Parts: sequence; C-alpha cells; structure tokens
Amino acid sequence: MTHTSEQSNFDLQPDDFGQDFIWGVSTAAYQIEGAHNIHGKGTSIWDDFVSKKGNIFEDQHGQIACDFYNRYRDDILLMKSMNIKHYRFSLSWSRILPDGTGRVNQKGIEFYNDVINFCLKCGITPWVTLYHWDLPQNLEDLGGWTNRKILDWFEDYVKICAKNFGDRVKHWMVLNEPMVFTGAGYFLGVHAPGKKGLKNFLPAIHHAVLCQALGGRLLRKMVSDAIIGTTFSCSQITPQSDSKRDMKAADKADALLNRLFLEPSLGLGYPDESIAVLKKIKKYEQPEDAQNSIFEFDFIGIQNYTREVVRHSYTVPYLRAKIVKAPERNVQTTLMDWEVHPPSIYEMLKKFNTYKGVKKILITENGAAFEDTIEAGEVNDIERTNYLKSYLKQVHKASLEDLKISGYFVWTFTDNFEWAEGYYPRFGLVHIDFDTLKRTIKASGKWYSTFLGRKKS
Repeated sequence: MTHTSEQSNFDLQPDDFGQDFIWGVSTAAYQIEGAHNIHGKGTSIWDDFVSKKGNIFEDQHGQIACDFYNRYRDDILLMKSMNIKHYRFSLSWSRILPDGTGRVNQKGIEFYNDVINFCLKCGITPWVTLYHWDLPQNLEDLGGWTNRKILDWFEDYVKICAKNFGDRVKHWMVLNEPMVFTGAGYFLGVHAPGKKGLKNFLPAIHHAVLCQALGGRLLRKMVSDAIIGTTFSCSQITPQSDSKRDMKAADKADALLNRLFLEPSLGLGYPDESIAVLKKIKKYEQPEDAQNSIFEFDFIGIQNYTREVVRHSYTVPYLRAKIVKAPERNVQTTLMDWEVHPPSIYEMLKKFNTYKGVKKILITENGAAFEDTIEAGEVNDIERTNYLKSYLKQVHKASLEDLKISGYFVWTFTDNFEWAEGYYPRFGLVHIDFDTLKRTIKASGKWYSTFLGRKKS
C-alpha cells in the first residue's frame, strides 16, 4: 500500500551540490531495447528466462520493451530537451557477441556506435555499464557465472567494447549490482538464469568479484583517460531491536547486502567473519585470486532505494536473519513495497566514505515506482517528485559534511521492463504507454528538467 505524502519544500539548486556535480539518468539494455532477435543479436539469459511460464508477472517479456533500439534518437532528443546531460546505459553482451565469445556482430557494434555518437552530438555524456545482467545464453549453458571460464569470456567481451567504443566513451562501469544478479539469479532463482543454492551462489560471487577487477584493469590498459567505476546495490540495515540476536542478524545482512563485493576489491577479502558460510568460497579460489580481486576504481556507484529492518530468525539458513517487510511496519511504501526512507541514502554515503580505498562516490541509481495514471494527457506523480526531492536533500546533507559524493543518476529515464515484476512497476520520469509506445513526460520529469535547467555552468 502506498501513502500519499504532501508536497515537500525544496529550495536547492544543482550548484548547491558543487559545480562539478554530475546529474543524469540510468537505464539498462534488456529493460528498454527490445529488438531481441534481429540484426544478429543472440539469445541472453533474460530472453530465455522470460520464455518460461510463471517466471515473470503475467508472463510478460522484454522482446519489444520500450523499443529503444528503433527509437533511441527520439529518446535522446527528449533527454536533451529535459536538460539531462549524462546518460548511463548498458551494452547487451549478446548483441555484440551473439554466442558470448568468438564472432563479433557488426550490427550490434554499429547500434551502440550510433547511440554513443548521437549522445555526443546532443551534448550528452555517455556512461557505459558493461554488464547489466544479460549474459548470453550460450555461456549460461556452459555454467555462466559458476564457471571460472567466465573470466576468459568476460575478457574477450571487455576488450571488444574498449576497442570499439573507448575512443569516445570515457566513463565506464564494469558490473551492475553483482549482489543482485548472483543472489537473485544463482541463489534464490527468481531472476535469470533461475539457478538456486549455495553450489551456484558461491562460485558466482567469486567469479563476479574477479571479473569486476579484471574489467577495470582491461579498461585502464586500453582506454586512455578512462574514468572507471563499478556499481553496488546497498540498503541501510536497521536491527528491529537492540537485542544481541537482532544486532547480530543486522550485521550479517549488512555483510551480505553492502560489503560482499566492495571489500574484496579493496583488498579486505570476503566478510566471512560475519557470515561463516562465505569461507566455503575458498573451494573456488586459486593462489593469485585475492590479489586479482583488487582494483583501484576511480569511483564506485551506489544504488540505494530503501532501508531494511532486520530481525533474528532461526528458520533462515546460513544467515539466521530475516527482513521485516515494510508493509508490516506501517510505514510509507512504494509500489514495490519498499519503505520510503530518505535518510538511508545519507547513511549509505556515510558508510562507504569510511573505506579508505574509495576515492569517489556517485549515486548511479535512485528512484521509486508508484501507481502512475494518465489523466487528460498528464501524469501527476507527486509521490515520485517528493521521493526524489527528499532523497536529494539527504544527498545535499552528505555534501555539506564533505562526504565524497560526486553525482546522482535517477532510475530511470522511461518506464521499462522491470525484470520479474514485468511492466507493472513504473519507475520512469517519462511514462510509456506499452500498447502504443507513446512517451509522456511525467510531473517528476518536468520537475527534474526544471531543476537541472537552473544549473549556472
């Protein structure tokens, strides 16, 4: 259930966050592109996953999605008209390498060249994410992220991207939210490829950690002047009570959700002092792996939407920790049943600032899904506008305290295919009628556009 909040006061200007602060929007290939099987594109794990009944809300799929593949010019022009100067998007691995490795699909390279060139022509800086969850199905058939050979496959892919786009793309992110694609895809089985259990989860974690650093090293070597990051999902973790058991449960949840992928990249290893079962990753380790997990990123992207309240639970294996769902706590929620808790973004900035090896932080995703309706051609999404304002106030608070915070990207530009939830939750600043594909800028999009228009420089 969502609760309407009143219009909040917001008197901040973009330059209040700093002259060089980056403002943008984020998207992902499978969620917007469509064109799932044309111009030589291979099948990805999401193409396969959506084809199986019961995996996705109402058995929906991303075969057409927002049709960005055919409408990218219109969407980028719309972005430009909204004063958005930074665009984070991902590359589809199977559009570039249909079999995952080997033969390069020139049509895929051409498409991304066209998108990059058109962004630059419109004065929009492209920020490219190499991997946003759409592994080629051919590689998944060989074990995907559970197979150590993924290091070789990923190396091929990164090299091709760096070689073809690195002359114009200078801002890169290696992986998107590895905790989510390994946890939901290889432990819980609710996302592609639908695998379950520790035997899949632990090797997938380790290989993603290695690929995260490997991708960074390759970009550093191949792309001059590259600014290289990677992104992490994160949530403020609050124990339900101050009992020892709840505090311990919260510590474990924090290790899993916030520390698992960052700490190895900083040379701190896995947080197995909090979660003993992570010691079993040793089974998949080779002698140089600890060293090869480390990479000095120019920035990290943090992706925060909410906080989680956690309590002790005997029934949850390995963690003995359980999330107390937001609707049970009588708090304001989004359509995803996530608590609207603006201080969470400030708390996460504070937390990640404590790591010495973190040079710079950008918020690479933040946003909310609400029940949007079109009335007389308008979408008056006051709840989303208020959500963005209230979270940005917390980002500003962090910047006033001299915490490292250098940018903010809204998730997301247009409504899209929201993974297992299908088209039901709408996160966009721009509404899409999925029958006609008509775009309508929502009130939140108009507000963001006006806000960005106040930037002096």
